[in-house]
Amino acid sequence: MPLLTDPAAVAGLVARELRSGERAGAPTRIAVARRTYATEQADLWSALTDIERIPRWFAPVSGDLKLGGKYQIEGNAGGVVEECDEPRRFAITWVFNDQTSWVQVTLTPDGDGTRLELVHEAPVDPEFWERFGPGAVGVGWDLALMGLGEHLATGQPMDPALAQTFHETPEGRAFIEAAARGWAEAAIGDGEDRAAARAAAGRTIAFYTGAPEDGAHS
Repeated sequence: MPLLTDPAAVAGLVARELRSGERAGAPTRIAVARRTYATEQADLWSALTDIERIPRWFAPVSGDLKLGGKYQIEGNAGGVVEECDEPRRFAITWVFNDQTSWVQVTLTPDGDGTRLELVHEAPVDPEFWERFGPGAVGVGWDLALMGLGEHLATGQPMDPALAQTFHETPEGRAFIEAAARGWAEAAIGDGEDRAAARAAAGRTIAFYTGAPEDGAHS
């Protein structure tokens, strides 16, 4: 990951949306992130699905990345590939800490680039949601989408040491704050109480950076 010259501007490249949903009669929350990359659809698909290329911007992945195949991200989630429509869309289950959620990624040509839409649908844990809101999952995806953008722009892999300490840098903290506040605004757009959504963003920022929570209430 780079040391960003304008973290808020990079965070602002992501359009965020929050929706309410339901699976098997249980309520879910759906976080949607969209960003356009200056690359062809085939190249973006390769960056997202090539098991040798994914670690250059995200984390090592093992398994079988084809329809019906199982995968495991090192130190993160695992699951099953439920849909694969190259080079347009794939869908996977996302199993982390024994909780299953669902991720769908869609690629669409957008002018000279390609728009990525990531949809993450998860069951609602009311206590966890009240504490952290959508930023708990959304900020993590923002960081991944930032790393993807840097890889696509430079062709280089991220520096693992810098990735581990990015949240401790002024640029990293500014990026995380901007992303968390963006997810708070998405929650407000979905009907969340304004003060509660911004307080949850503060707690998310504190979780990622160790900063005081009250910095996100403005």
